[in-house]
Amino acid sequence: MSNGPTRKHTALPKAQILIEALPWLTRHNGKTVVVKFGGNAMIDEELKAAFAQDIVFLHHAGLKPVVVHGGGPQISAALDRHGIVSEFKAGLRVTTEDAMDVVRMVLAGQVQRELVGLLNQHGPLAVGLTGEDAHTITAIKHQPEIDGELVDIGRVGEITEIDTGAIEALLADGRIPVVSSIARSQDDGHVYNVNADTAAAALAAALGAETLMVLTDVEGLYEDWPDSDEVISRLTASELEKLLPELASGMVPKMEGCLHAVRNGVTTARVIDGRVQHSILLEIFTDEGIGTMVVPDEEEGDAV
Repeated sequence: MSNGPTRKHTALPKAQILIEALPWLTRHNGKTVVVKFGGNAMIDEELKAAFAQDIVFLHHAGLKPVVVHGGGPQISAALDRHGIVSEFKAGLRVTTEDAMDVVRMVLAGQVQRELVGLLNQHGPLAVGLTGEDAHTITAIKHQPEIDGELVDIGRVGEITEIDTGAIEALLADGRIPVVSSIARSQDDGHVYNVNADTAAAALAAALGAETLMVLTDVEGLYEDWPDSDEVISRLTASELEKLLPELASGMVPKMEGCLHAVRNGVTTARVIDGRVQHSILLEIFTDEGIGTMVVPDEEEGDAV
């Protein structure tokens, strides 16, 4: 006599977890999601591997992920080895011609290659490019204002134009584009180092992405830092704009990127904790979500 019906189905919780993802799978199917890879997730081996699994999972779940990365720690280490001092002004790396050669080598030749390799352990998926390829990102010289004066910080670029042709062709071919945050120059034949948060936001807007996700080393945007570690889970573009002047300098390009994205057609922008394994999957496929989500302001007449 079979004891089938009474047998404990130990796999049932797994099925329930998969089913919880169903409405999100339906909602996100065919949508483009731009993910800015950075922070600890970029250095810790286990987090790197989990990140690659998440991106491949999104791909197989019917989404179209695009990965954008910088490489602050790796660039600093390489400049050290070349005897070039790392200097920052207004939160941006001063980038001499010599330093730019190293930046380009590290981003396109090291960080990007490693990420492409991790993704391609799962199939012939990832293709690496920089903003130089097919005019993907064009920039002019960025001169930040410090104490009322414009300061020259070398080959640091301000994005003027995005051409999504190459990325869209790769997505249409079922590939995962991995983009290094280097831009071609609009006017002088050189290349520029551009902030990877800013580049991810500009690409998300130009691609008409559903979501921009920025990995950070914090849980999200804190309500009342440093007096409280309560994370703001959702805020509108206007609410975020009011908060910008009070934010820590490292969060500014991330949150400005989120603001730019949702003001330019991206449905949601999220800052999530890259120190948590599989934080991307938790954010996209569960009801809980983690981190801080920025949404466009409610239009007149929209349901609140």
